[in-house]
Amino acid sequence: MLATIYTGSRPSQQQGSSQEQDKITVVASFYPLYEFASRVGGDRAEVSSLVPAGVEPHDWEPTPQDRQRVQSASMLVINSAGFESWADDMEANIVVNTSEGIELEHDDEGEGEEEDNDEHGHEGGVNPHIWLDPVLAKHQVEKIRDAMVSADPANANYYMEDADRFAAELDSLDAFIELELADCGKSDFVAFHDAFAHFAERYGLTQHSIHGASPEGEILPQRMQEIIELASELDINVIYSEDLIDSRLADTIAGEIPDGRVLVLSPIEGIDREEQQAGIGYIDKMKENVADLKVGLECRQQQ
Repeated sequence: MLATIYTGSRPSQQQGSSQEQDKITVVASFYPLYEFASRVGGDRAEVSSLVPAGVEPHDWEPTPQDRQRVQSASMLVINSAGFESWADDMEANIVVNTSEGIELEHDDEGEGEEEDNDEHGHEGGVNPHIWLDPVLAKHQVEKIRDAMVSADPANANYYMEDADRFAAELDSLDAFIELELADCGKSDFVAFHDAFAHFAERYGLTQHSIHGASPEGEILPQRMQEIIELASELDINVIYSEDLIDSRLADTIAGEIPDGRVLVLSPIEGIDREEQQAGIGYIDKMKENVADLKVGLECRQQQ
């Protein structure tokens, strides 16, 4: 079962020469949390991701080796809000629930649509994709910071300073998105799966999606026809695919709408090895998303 989060103070690292060698070990469930933990932990933490680079995380399941790695780590960092269906059975020393404290509204309407489309709904009727909203992402960073400070109080100032620096970057990203999307001809867009609800709410947009909670699984012909009719009704000519899935479904829908085209809107649930090697990270991916979103929303170029 999941360990209780912050059940009292953790022992500090030993003093002396061993302190530099004793890093806290952090296992993050999937990519964005891996980057957030890496940015906060810096060279005081050994951070790894359970879901490998380039792997879509929705239907991923941990191996016995993964479970062993979590057991031996200082902490497990998860998104929660129903995203990691396997987490309840995971044994960990500390579990950092990065969505704790965020009030997520129950999406009863979305749940009904999920059932109609033969998809698996979000657990508890909430949308877990909070990392795509930079303001909520900052909350996740703060939860990770607090966990690291609790686990390693001797280096508390280090973690707090790293978190402050990254939070400032997230504030700048929020302001950048606000400015870039301030003057657009449209506010509706079609995402590949239901990942951008929090992003859309933050920036005054309306997300429509082909898939529901997960980008995988069969889409019924009637759902495809609904999206085609919706796109025509709203004068949408860009259908957004994703970077970790096959784009053929989006291509098919785009081929049925006037001047239809496909662009990528990444849910940033993982990055491929090439991006990782090139040093492309969360903020880069968010800015790529904004650039492609501006095309579909017909936004004016900012000076």
